[in-house]
Amino acid sequence: MLKPGLEGVAAAETKIGHVDGLKGELVYRGWHASELAVRYRFEEVAYLLWHGTLPDEQQLAELQKQLADYSRLTPELIHLIDAIPKQTPPMSVLLSVIGALSDQERMWPPTIEQALRITALIPSIIAYRCRGSAEELMEANASTGHVERYLLSLHGRAPSKAQVIALNAYMILGMEHGLNASTFAARVVSSTESDLYAAVAAAIGAMKGALHGGAPTGVIELLDNISAGADAESSMRAILDEGGRLMGFGHRIYKTLDPRAAALREICETLAGNDPLLDMARHAEQTAVRLLAEYKPGRQLHTNVEFYAAAVMRAVSIPPTLFTPTFTAARIVGWTAHALEQSQHNRIFRPQSIYTGEFPAPLPKVEES
Repeated sequence: MLKPGLEGVAAAETKIGHVDGLKGELVYRGWHASELAVRYRFEEVAYLLWHGTLPDEQQLAELQKQLADYSRLTPELIHLIDAIPKQTPPMSVLLSVIGALSDQERMWPPTIEQALRITALIPSIIAYRCRGSAEELMEANASTGHVERYLLSLHGRAPSKAQVIALNAYMILGMEHGLNASTFAARVVSSTESDLYAAVAAAIGAMKGALHGGAPTGVIELLDNISAGADAESSMRAILDEGGRLMGFGHRIYKTLDPRAAALREICETLAGNDPLLDMARHAEQTAVRLLAEYKPGRQLHTNVEFYAAAVMRAVSIPPTLFTPTFTAARIVGWTAHALEQSQHNRIFRPQSIYTGEFPAPLPKVEES
């Protein structure tokens, strides 16, 4: 039976993550992702997805040191990045650089060390391409956390504690989301016994598509308009009166509040008063939910992760061009975890297709001379 887009088809078993749209649950290895995002650091949750357990102090210290070491760009990598034309979009830069990497000594199966290397490098590639400087990366050490190091290298200055907390939560919530298009792409390529770098490059190719990792531009425009002095309610009523959509509300999978949005909202409430942009986003959400209940009763249009993702990105001064690359820097953990899991009981993906073309007619008989 044909299932366009493979919707509803189970293609793999996994212990990594679970999405329940009806209950509004996102689970990582038996833990609610929303709780992990509020209580733990990026490195700890990455360790959980890769290994199946949270790290102890020694394991965490070793992981932090490895990520710091691998985050440093070699002269060869800097030369490679510099060789890519300046007008190339950031996601295409990531695709090119990761695709050019390899580990000739260990092509298959993929290893945790390779996963660590790619996870550490992606933020460094983004930051270097953005600023053209690797100075902060060279000075980075294990005491500087992964998320803080990204912001430091991206802006050239130490981020505030509130900024680190907000982006840390966002990146944890972006690590894993079931067998989405990019994760599926990574597992398909890995199933051929290609190397982890090729699997990640395939995932990046899927992520850069407008239907998958595209930046929440509608939310950004809404929040920018309010930041510029417009009244939140009048701005939103104008959109709804014209039959438009309030971007950042409603989700294809979640029929209740997106748990990722709920976690980011909790972070914003915790940081209330520490960042005016996050405070404004919370007010805008409350107004939007009230108006949607008025204009579209019974539609169950709850806040989704895009709304708070846009709010967090603005608060930490990440420009819209780097939204999807930053999402990629988070999702890399899930991609590599799935590739590692695929290798444990590998079977190459080979679905069937339904032929709808013409069938050959009988060939005319050739008369013997």
